[in-house]
Amino acid sequence: MTGWLAPLAIYRDPRMLAILCMGFASGLPLALTGSTLSIWLVESHVTLTAIGLFAGVGTAYTLKFLWAPAIDRMALPFFTRALGRRRGWAIAIELALALALVALGACDPAQAPLLVALAAVVVAFLSASQDIVIDAYRVELLADREQGAGAAATQVGYRIGMVASTAGALYFAAYLGWFVAYAAMAALLLIGMIAVVMTREPQAPALPQSGAWLADAVAAPFAEFLTRERAWAILVFVVLYKFGDALAGVMSNPFYVILGFTKIEIANVAKVFGLAASIFGVIAGGGVVYRMGVMPALLACGILQMLSNLMYVVQLWAGADAAVLALTIAVENVTGGMSSAAFVAYLSRLCNKAYTATQYALLSALAATARTVLASSGGWFADHLGWAPFFLFATAACLPGLLLLAWLMRAPGRSADPQ
Repeated sequence: MTGWLAPLAIYRDPRMLAILCMGFASGLPLALTGSTLSIWLVESHVTLTAIGLFAGVGTAYTLKFLWAPAIDRMALPFFTRALGRRRGWAIAIELALALALVALGACDPAQAPLLVALAAVVVAFLSASQDIVIDAYRVELLADREQGAGAAATQVGYRIGMVASTAGALYFAAYLGWFVAYAAMAALLLIGMIAVVMTREPQAPALPQSGAWLADAVAAPFAEFLTRERAWAILVFVVLYKFGDALAGVMSNPFYVILGFTKIEIANVAKVFGLAASIFGVIAGGGVVYRMGVMPALLACGILQMLSNLMYVVQLWAGADAAVLALTIAVENVTGGMSSAAFVAYLSRLCNKAYTATQYALLSALAATARTVLASSGGWFADHLGWAPFFLFATAACLPGLLLLAWLMRAPGRSADPQ
């Protein structure tokens, strides 16, 4: 038993607590421009089609690789000199993000939906930029053998942050209004800021000479990846793996509201209970990766993730039944956590250590395409198909990614690995 538990000692390292807090700050803004915002929009009588289109405000998560090289290599006036390159960028972005969240909360979707969309776009851009810094910070702060534990700490913190910005925000909104809810979430970013300030500045790569900046920081990471075998197939798989899950997820909260659940019921069951389920899923997914290897674990967890979408159909038959909602959320979050753990392990394996920040930004941005650009059609499909056919369609939307994964697993060689 000691042999199995010995690796857990790494979680006593203070750096893991700091990484967990940074993961919390990273997960906090996502729902505030996604699922939580969708409930606010439903209450403001915005159409389902328009709510689906609001998923497009997260396009910044898809495009963040475009400005990742600048954040990775450029100095920021005052902040870099005072705190260092990683910590300086992190604090500057988090301060701007807190202000943007307050501004979003001050908007009124019923009176000015375009202003809400603009504020949400700013929040998403700053949130994506924060992710770039935090991912690079984590990779540079830890040794190679510590990266798995760091990824797990980030995932747990990220999920706690998402619960705070869903269940927590819904509690504030129910009793004190939406502005207070968003202002409270802005204040919670202090947790990430304190963690950054209290953690040492990691050793960063030396800045290239100005004439070599474009080649070293921008061109080289992409050129290196594209020279690998089946690189384009891998990139398409990264986009498609979470598509079906994201398509169903983007409409889950409007679905719960229309079924008749209150904000408090959604907060209590779908969010707080869901946290425990998702953390269990992450841990279970890590065990599956350890036992089966990354690629087989991706396939097994992906199949479970696909089948979990059928629970929404069961929920539709049951109606506003809290017990069935708990089961739906348990199945969805456990399988989602398992597939996420396998997927993060896969993305990490794809990165060349010489270009970790930019390549990880590229891969995670492509993965975000599923929940932003592609999933933005979810409202239209729900409007025109009805709930049951929509969730069956979302289940079928998982198949292309799984079939491509099966082909990659059968292809000879190890094209996923950096050279």
